[in-house]
Amino acid sequence: MTAFTLQDAKNRDRQDSVGSKRDLFYIDDSKVYMDGNSLGLLSRPAEQKVLELLESWKTYAIDGWTSGDHSWFYLSEKLGRDTAPLVGAKPEEVIVTGSTTVNLHQLVASFFQPKNNRTKILADQLNFPSDIYALQSQLKLKGLDPSTHLVQVNSKDGLTLATEDLIQAMTDDIALIVLPSVLYRSGQVLDMDALTKAAHERGILIGFDLCHSIGATVHQLHDWGVDFAFWCNYKYLNAGPGSTGGLFVHEKHFGTNPGLAAGLHRTKRNNLI
Repeated sequence: MTAFTLQDAKNRDRQDSVGSKRDLFYIDDSKVYMDGNSLGLLSRPAEQKVLELLESWKTYAIDGWTSGDHSWFYLSEKLGRDTAPLVGAKPEEVIVTGSTTVNLHQLVASFFQPKNNRTKILADQLNFPSDIYALQSQLKLKGLDPSTHLVQVNSKDGLTLATEDLIQAMTDDIALIVLPSVLYRSGQVLDMDALTKAAHERGILIGFDLCHSIGATVHQLHDWGVDFAFWCNYKYLNAGPGSTGGLFVHEKHFGTNPGLAAGLHRTKRNNLI
């Protein structure tokens, strides 16, 4: 096997079609920044947009909701349309709102409908802890014991998950599946297309946490038929600390009643839950 050298990496950087974008970011050249999966660097265009919105607040006060170049009331939908290509979705299937965990709660509250023998949620043991806490909470709200109704697929090596193990766990008592698109511990990209097909063949709804993949890998959520997805925007999308998250709902579910009705006023215009 041929050794990959530092010079090889530099050569590839020079050939990268987006390499010129590096100058758009504030980079401290005295450091090698490796935390993009936790917080992306500030970009100059993002800084300028924040200053423009502060100017709107200063100029319009409450009228900034409907006035100015970037009226706040419509930003969720506009940013959703702008984000849709990043996840392979139709413009009306995506909205920018809430936070990762808030959006997960809303989606699970809407799509987890235990009935007959289907009373369990399928997840994995390597998922981000906050997702697991939310799933446990949703089970408790339904009067179900997380210790028996939250099924977590084991990892054989503590770093990766086998597609066949995940599919094997899709038994007839599973009502909903929530998995990460990328495992934050190892960077493994799950086969979302295959997992979605397997879930639907068994009559199970499936959703994905895209926090560690959006902006870094290719998604085709609509074509894959993924039921729902959610993510943050402060990592590879460089939206900054405190930025809102995003969610995707496949158009086949438009009109689904929201599990948490307080979220209705922000998304009703696009028929998203």
